[in-house]
Amino acid sequence: MKDRCFKKEVSVFLFNMKKREIGIFSGSFNPIHYGHLILASYLSEFTYLEQVWFVVTPHNPLKDSAVLIDDGARLQMVKMAVEGYDRLLASDVEFNMPRPSFTVNTLKNLSEKYADVNFTLIIGADNWAVFDRWKNASEIINNYKILIYPRLGVEIVIPEIYSLTVHEVDAPVIEVSSTFIRKSISEGKNMQAFVPAKVYEFIKANRLYLLSETSES
Repeated sequence: MKDRCFKKEVSVFLFNMKKREIGIFSGSFNPIHYGHLILASYLSEFTYLEQVWFVVTPHNPLKDSAVLIDDGARLQMVKMAVEGYDRLLASDVEFNMPRPSFTVNTLKNLSEKYADVNFTLIIGADNWAVFDRWKNASEIINNYKILIYPRLGVEIVIPEIYSLTVHEVDAPVIEVSSTFIRKSISEGKNMQAFVPAKVYEFIKANRLYLLSETSES
């Protein structure tokens, strides 16, 4: 009798356990800048998300290393950038996954590792506009929530059938790109106002982005 009561109590406890709500913000972060931090901070403070994880995508060997620098360097810059932010974390989950990295696989991998977490995908309006071209897009929509942040000049249209899991967020629009920062650094501009101090010092100390380039944000 006591054993049955104990099992019932455990079942009720497990049923009532609230999963953590974590947002996945994936990108090359080449380099990470204040625009990324402002967006992630807004989402962790003004939505249901308890944390936002910056998932650093690994280097594609087919791309010029002058454009997309070493995986470890980009991860280190993200870790530096989120220091002091309790709700923002850096993740290297994709570093040990098959390449190229597909978002659907990353989300499944994280869900298997963290059974106590509900993961939400964070994407921009520009990516949402072409989301139907993503690998297994329907699987992502059917199994995960999606938060879409605005981009200038891009309309966000969410079909009614997705209204329960896909939502637009009224986040600040910060039109600063990593491409702009890299290009400006290569031209000798002072970009310390655009990236966290430790990140900027890291860039200067390692002489990153000094080769002239204009592509790949």
